[in-house]
Amino acid sequence: MTDTRDTQLLAALRGAVGKRHVLTASRATARFRKGYRTGEGPAIAVVRPGSLVELWRTASACVAADVSIIMQASNTGLTGGSTPDGADYPGGLVIISTTRLGGLTVIREGAQVLCQPGTTLHRLEQALRPYGREPHSVIGSSCLGASVVGGVCNNSGGSLIRRGPAYTQLALFGEVLPDGSLRLVNHLGIALGDEPETILSRIDNGTFTEADIDPAQDKWAHDHSYADHVRDIESAVPARFNADPRCLFEAAGSAGKLIVFAVRLDTFAREDETTTFYIGTAEPARLTELRRTMLRDFDTLPIAGEYMHRTAFDVADRYGRDMFFAIERLGTDRLPALFAAKARVDAAIGGGLSDRLMQWSSRFIPDHLPEMMRLYRDRFAHHLILKVPRGQVEAARELLARLFPGGAEGDHFECTAKEAAKAFLHRFVAAGAAVRYRAVHADEVADIVALDIALPRNTREWVEQLPAALEAQTIHALYYGHFFCQVFHQDYIVKKGTDPLAFEHALWALLDERGAQYPAEHNVGHLYIARPTLQEFYRSIDPHNQLNPGIGHTPRGRDWTDSAATGDHP
Repeated sequence: MTDTRDTQLLAALRGAVGKRHVLTASRATARFRKGYRTGEGPAIAVVRPGSLVELWRTASACVAADVSIIMQASNTGLTGGSTPDGADYPGGLVIISTTRLGGLTVIREGAQVLCQPGTTLHRLEQALRPYGREPHSVIGSSCLGASVVGGVCNNSGGSLIRRGPAYTQLALFGEVLPDGSLRLVNHLGIALGDEPETILSRIDNGTFTEADIDPAQDKWAHDHSYADHVRDIESAVPARFNADPRCLFEAAGSAGKLIVFAVRLDTFAREDETTTFYIGTAEPARLTELRRTMLRDFDTLPIAGEYMHRTAFDVADRYGRDMFFAIERLGTDRLPALFAAKARVDAAIGGGLSDRLMQWSSRFIPDHLPEMMRLYRDRFAHHLILKVPRGQVEAARELLARLFPGGAEGDHFECTAKEAAKAFLHRFVAAGAAVRYRAVHADEVADIVALDIALPRNTREWVEQLPAALEAQTIHALYYGHFFCQVFHQDYIVKKGTDPLAFEHALWALLDERGAQYPAEHNVGHLYIARPTLQEFYRSIDPHNQLNPGIGHTPRGRDWTDSAATGDHP
């Protein structure tokens, strides 16, 4: 793009959202241009619309100028899928940040919600609490300020066993047509008019009623089939993964290839009377039997089953302590502001220093974990946090007494409410702990190779055995995940002198041998190669290839004309 075209585009963007919300200075845009864990590149501008109408005008200006567009919410992703990856974007790049678009409307007496692109899971939890309802995901990503729409676009699953990936067939989105024009598509099942700005302003202003809302009973606003799907423990296909055609539909799984203005989602009755068990074992086969028995024989599925290996426990304990403290004491609603402040500090004084300062300060935080968890850490390598509903408690107690009777092979205890909260929070600070480790030990660490994988539902040998050559290149291998879905997060902190890309490709070969699918619940980002099913889906919803071009190592040229990035994958 020429300087004149840049100037014209910037003028149009400022006209759409106001000068204050068009960021061009390197320091001002840094936190939007660099991914939480990976990915970085330049941008013509970062634009922060404050209404859906402003988002439409912003997108229209970018499409007309034929610049590449990346839609970004909270930038909490782990694969760089909502940030630039290098500089080679056709026409230059504009990042549209949706963090100011946090509107939501509870509809149908709390049974459903209408969420704008910047609505966070935490805010949605708060809005649904008076109704005795909760969103699709309530643990994990909600701790980090992740957006509801981001979860739908990235097939995010989370920890709740019965609900599967975030999914809807009811969405309002903009698509770039093959001729390079922008079209608004209203598949919300809500009568809002015909003209784009009329439709969007009515959502902005809440000027629609329940009478405008079609029950749309023939459309799904969550994955109704998942509870039965995950029970099929003899299937050689994983329960949930990005390229699963079951869950690719318009906005669902779109990974930034559509401009999503709103999604309509089901909510779920909150279960307040629950019991959490903490399980430790030296024998992974016992956990396998637990999983298969509960999925096959129990009338009701458990609520959550979160796995953590001892190494991940230790790294989270040391390098996630301050994050644990911040979430526990400050609440999740303040975390986005905390991350933004941290990003501004890093932009001003250099990346990594804030992490080192925060790590230094964590030594003054008192021990945050329950005594029983400490004892189990010393006794066992494998840990599982199991949450069950009231009606399942006695059956769970009987099964746990048989499989984990208290000896060296395995043990369990029933958590108090405080112990349960701390156990789950400890599990969920593990993802950020690896990033902190890298920052603190930059002179030793080449990088983090982060995978999220889905093993076949019939897998019994789920513990990875790294070949000696790969193990020798690893400082720490961290394993944690959603055990009953067989979805695992595997973070490898690799030594200086290791080629992270070659290391990752070697892991891919091992995973292919095991029948795994990956990624399981994160955007393919710029770490993974999108599988053919996913590539075809992307081509169908973004035929001009103007939105998030290059995602999943796909071509970046308009109309998908240039060659894909190097690398082979089935």
